[in-house]
Amino acid sequence: MEHDPKELQAVMEAASPPDLELGFRPMFGGIMGYAAGQVFASLSNVGLALKMTGADHAALSEVPGVKTLRYEPDDPLSKSYLLLPDAMVSDPDSLRSWMARSAAGLKPTTKKPRKKPLESK
Repeated sequence: MEHDPKELQAVMEAASPPDLELGFRPMFGGIMGYAAGQVFASLSNVGLALKMTGADHAALSEVPGVKTLRYEPDDPLSKSYLLLPDAMVSDPDSLRSWMARSAAGLKPTTKKPRKKPLESK
């Protein structure tokens, strides 16, 4: 079943935990979801996938209907993104919980903010 990334974005916005700094950017025909400025979700024609790590990755992998993200049949399987089943995407409480767990598993950013380029005189 084909999914509309813009509809998935609206679903995520509605289910988002109130303290999650959520953002979105178009990327390669889909949309990437950001939590506190870091990528944590892929919204594409194949569905909604969350970036999961460690024990949370293992736990979500065990949920019936969850699959490893693969955009095309010949593409390699993602090592960190798991595709959520439609039943989970349409359940705001479940989606909110997994979104929070995904965001909590993000590594803190160590990048320094980019300095503005010096203006020439």
